Amino acid sequence: MTPSQHKFPTFAFIALLLGGMAIGFAGIFMRLSDVNPIASAFWRMALAAPLLWAWAFAVSKQDKALNKRTDFARSLLLAGIYFAADMGIWHLSLHYTTVANATLLSNFAPIFIALWMWIAHRVRFARIFIVGMTIALVGAVMLVGPNAAGSEQGGNKLIGDGLGLASAIFYAAYQLVVKDARSEYSTARLMAWSTTITGLALLPFALMAPGDFMPAQAAGWWPLLALAVVAQIGGQTVIAYAFAHLPASLSSVSLLIQPLTAAVAAWLIFQEAIGPLQMAGGALLLWGIYLSKKGS
Repeated sequence: MTPSQHKFPTFAFIALLLGGMAIGFAGIFMRLSDVNPIASAFWRMALAAPLLWAWAFAVSKQDKALNKRTDFARSLLLAGIYFAADMGIWHLSLHYTTVANATLLSNFAPIFIALWMWIAHRVRFARIFIVGMTIALVGAVMLVGPNAAGSEQGGNKLIGDGLGLASAIFYAAYQLVVKDARSEYSTARLMAWSTTITGLALLPFALMAPGDFMPAQAAGWWPLLALAVVAQIGGQTVIAYAFAHLPASLSSVSLLIQPLTAAVAAWLIFQEAIGPLQMAGGALLLWGIYLSKKGS
């Protein structure tokens, strides 16, 4: 290997995939909760934030030793606002279109990230990366597509699909901001701030949304705690760590493992059938991620 070549950060890539798989369970835990969807998103942040702040304060001396910032900056605010917009718009889209449509369109973030990097930074991607991204997206369509065609919402379906696509734009923006912020902040402080800001931004909408804001029984807190620990801390936090070591374009494509995880989890937990087309889509999705990794 020549000095100009760099070893691929395999550990960070594995962490990214594991984080994406953890987030794939978010929909499962939301279905098990008895509060309204936006409230479940709020409690995901509210329950995770104290744990993340405890971690951030515990490593504050280490942050200073590594010359990491410990003050507040605009990037932290943007990360929280963009993620809140992503989650809020996605949940709003569910009122107008199918869950499958909203899930599929919200995972088109890699396209917007690639376009932004090409337009703003003149980044040129290897052909194999473009092929891999395309194959992964086709696989995602095949995986979710069989459940995405029909909707009883009539003309409002187009509005819902538009909102689902808009959520992908905000998720792409969130990923880009987190990628930049990780060069200045530790994972702990970045996620503590962004999670707190996301929760505060979601709170008024969670209170106004139809349905319960708080669980009716003590057992109802378990799915919300699982959302906080598995999806937010085990998912988004691990992903934020990986973003510091991987290109944003590859990270976004690799996160397409989320709908695959959700489909497999729904099959195991809710006995939702996975047909041959969905199996083929899952295989294509994984192949596309592999090619994107090779091309990055």
